[in-house]
Amino acid sequence: QVQLVESGGGLVQAGGSLGLSCEASGSIFSLYVMGWYRQAPGKPRELVATINSSSVYVADSVKGRFAISRDVAKNAIYLQMNSLKPEDTATYYCTADVRTVESGPVYRWWGQGTQVTISS
Repeated sequence: QVQLVESGGGLVQAGGSLGLSCEASGSIFSLYVMGWYRQAPGKPRELVATINSSSVYVADSVKGRFAISRDVAKNAIYLQMNSLKPEDTATYYCTADVRTVESGPVYRWWGQGTQVTISS
C-alpha cells in the first residue's frame, strides 16, 4: 500500500498565494510521475501539473502562476500557487505512479484531497 498525505490547502483572497505539499510513503519500490489534479463542484477533474525525473508539465490554465517541484529524498511534491483566482477553487488531489514490487505493475495512487478556496 502507498499513502499520499497532502497538506497546505485553505482559504485565501484572490491574488494571494498558497502552497500545497504531498508526501508519499509505504511500499514504494519505484516512484515515477507525481502530480496534482483538481476538481471543482460540478466540473470534471482537471490535470494541473505533473513532474518526474526529467520533465515538468503545467496546464495552460495555471501556467505562469503555479509551479510544481519535487523532493526526491522525501518522495514529496509541492505546488506553489500564486496570483490565485476564484476559478482556482477546487479540491486538489495528489497522485503518484508507483511500482510497489520489483517487476510489478505501476499503479496510480491518490491522496485524500485538500480544499483550496479563493474568495473574490
